[in-house]
Amino acid sequence: MSRVAALGSWTELAGYALAGVEVVDVRDPESVRRAWEGLADDVAVVILTAEARRSLPEPLLPLDRLRVVVPA
Repeated sequence: MSRVAALGSWTELAGYALAGVEVVDVRDPESVRRAWEGLADDVAVVILTAEARRSLPEPLLPLDRLRVVVPA
């Protein structure tokens, strides 16, 4: 079964944890990149804060992982 993860500031994403989303509290670009690269293969959807998305390069690989950016 696939899972959902969220990367960004805990204060912006804490509510997603109530729905079973794995929330990873990251605040600087390097920790965002490490968290992205460390996501398990069964994570199919990643919710990103706008700041976290800006920290990641283009293209975001793997391409088959759905990415959703929450508005600031």
